Amino acid sequence: IYSHISKDRDQVDISYSSQLNDQEFAVALNNSFQKDLALQYSTQGIHKDDILLMIGDKAVKKYGSQGQQKTFVIALKLAQFDFILAAKGIKPILLLDDIFDKLDDSRVKYLLELVAGDKFGQLFVTHTHKERLLEMFKGVSKDLKHHEINYPDLVKS
Repeated sequence: IYSHISKDRDQVDISYSSQLNDQEFAVALNNSFQKDLALQYSTQGIHKDDILLMIGDKAVKKYGSQGQQKTFVIALKLAQFDFILAAKGIKPILLLDDIFDKLDDSRVKYLLELVAGDKFGQLFVTHTHKERLLEMFKGVSKDLKHHEINYPDLVKS
């Protein structure tokens, strides 16, 4: 999914990192017991595990641009969509909030081409610039309905 949105500009990987792989959990708890008492919280356990999102050999959260980070988040959201579709046989509603923020036009275009296909069901896209949104959807979606919410009373000066 990520490679479709980025048009193969980046090689990505996702993995699960656990400190529990280093030693048995009971040993880790025993070794950290005094430290945990002093700190008043547990320094060992799955709450310290991490999901590593990588572009090449670099961590996305540390070295990725804002566009790369957002592309990764969107790719994960679309992977969740695929999982739910496969597991339940239903197409979940997909919400893409402010998709133009931090994404260049080419990534937005490839993303919209992807989600406008028959595989996806109902899609909600939010954005603050109506003209740009409508321009990006030109030629992508045959069944587009546009709704504008404009409540000046909600915005306080």
